[in-house]
Amino acid sequence: LETTFDHGNGFMNGMSLHYYTLPTGNWSKKGSTLAFDEKDWYRTLKATLKMETLIRRHGAIMDQYDPEKKIGMVIDEWGTWYDVEPGTNPGFLYQQNTMRDAIVAACNLNIFNRHSRRVVMANLAQAVNVLQALILTEGEAMVKTPTYHVFDLFKEHQNGELIYCFQSPAETGESIKIPLLSSSASVKDGVMTITLANCSLEEEADISCSLCGFHGTEASARILTEEVHACNDFDMPERVVPKAFPVSLADNMLSVTLPPCCVVSVSVR
Repeated sequence: LETTFDHGNGFMNGMSLHYYTLPTGNWSKKGSTLAFDEKDWYRTLKATLKMETLIRRHGAIMDQYDPEKKIGMVIDEWGTWYDVEPGTNPGFLYQQNTMRDAIVAACNLNIFNRHSRRVVMANLAQAVNVLQALILTEGEAMVKTPTYHVFDLFKEHQNGELIYCFQSPAETGESIKIPLLSSSASVKDGVMTITLANCSLEEEADISCSLCGFHGTEASARILTEEVHACNDFDMPERVVPKAFPVSLADNMLSVTLPPCCVVSVSVR
């Protein structure tokens, strides 16, 4: 291991870690993309949040040999993996993409943001038609998935400076408990971007927070939300799309109420 981390010789720039979100934890029966219930929802999110533990534990080992963090952690494969859509080629791993996948994407991107000192790259396993894809195609037709729109909401973080963002201790779910909120924040070119996900199927999340060390005069937001099974297909390609969302800023205090099952990007100027 000491030789592996001999970055001084230039043999290594990054270390790979990949982890897929399986709702059932069973590779032979991973569960349906579209036919899922409340229990499936919460166990999917609980499974995806394991990414935080993996990064922390792998990072702790890397810190022993690379305390200056010269070696990057590369999350080279991540995303949801369900049973293939009925009637499709099993080898192509084609699956639909719902609001459940949107929340999974938001949670993971927030995790990567918060660990950006170590995580230098993170890649969905496939971008088109396979697993948690950004785009689905059929002949000349193309559909942007809910996951695509989450990436669009998060894009303002690129090249930004990570800043501390509150991590709410509140939990949601009954038999399976998970954090109610996922969040991360950054500043770039005088604009603060805060990305939030409400992981609950039923609870609203009322947020009121002070912007310490940053003075803003106006705020705007966009939201991605729909019925939990909602997806974009070739008949309804625009069912799940971001929309403007109300947020208030007064005396440098930001206030917003998140409905259940949503991803929100807030910009403060």
